Amino acid sequence: MHLGMIGLGRMGASMAQRLMKGGHECVVYDVHAEPVATLVSQGANGTRDGVEAIEETIFAGVPVNVTLLFSREQYIAAAEAYMRAIERRIAAGLDPRVSSVASLFVSRWDRAVMHKVPVELHNRLGIAIAKRTYKAYRDLLASPRWQKLSAAGARPQRLLWASTGTKDPAAPDTLYIEALAAPDTINTIPDKTLPAFAEHGEVKGVLPDDGGDAEEVLALFARKGVNEAVLAAQLQREGTEAFNKSWSDLMACIATKSAILETPAIGGARP
Repeated sequence: MHLGMIGLGRMGASMAQRLMKGGHECVVYDVHAEPVATLVSQGANGTRDGVEAIEETIFAGVPVNVTLLFSREQYIAAAEAYMRAIERRIAAGLDPRVSSVASLFVSRWDRAVMHKVPVELHNRLGIAIAKRTYKAYRDLLASPRWQKLSAAGARPQRLLWASTGTKDPAAPDTLYIEALAAPDTINTIPDKTLPAFAEHGEVKGVLPDDGGDAEEVLALFARKGVNEAVLAAQLQREGTEAFNKSWSDLMACIATKSAILETPAIGGARP
């Protein structure tokens, strides 16, 4: 079995080692070079950066959710990695049907600038970024390059809207669900938002293929001093740190429970 391991902390590295001992092929990535080099010396396939990890993992036939994307540019990098991997699979005579999604986080943009812009701009930045990214997505699906892959049987790497729960109590609780309705996309609706939308949500239209008013809205934020490129990098960095902590906490919990189960029973009962 081909497996991808992104993040090689104490538990991630040991999991990759056990998988390889079990006969599985692993593609590994970490922000630090040392754990990647160690696993490569043990038989893993290593990658230099996240984009290469996406490409190599998909080329190996492993479905990938490319998460923590915050801008059109980050999305395009992920989409091009996906297409390169599928092109390589076709050239190698492999099945081009490997599932993938590219997850763009939306509401975190608005939370990040809420206290930096006037009220009339509240809760508008994330949707503008999403509209701009959706245009890039539609342009890609219409491109000759993608059409050639599609004709060979490849599946689109669908654009996924993440972080779509409203963070501002003054905004509608279905804001990002109604605003981001669009063909060929996925919306990971939060638990609290789904019943709210079922009760009073209303979709009045879908996102325009041409991005609509995205550039005009983004220009308003630029005039207020919001540097979207810098903020996108900051949000991705903060998101990575939060995800790493959650992963480490999960692995630590599993390690603790595994140690308990491996402790010899005393008097027929485990501690």
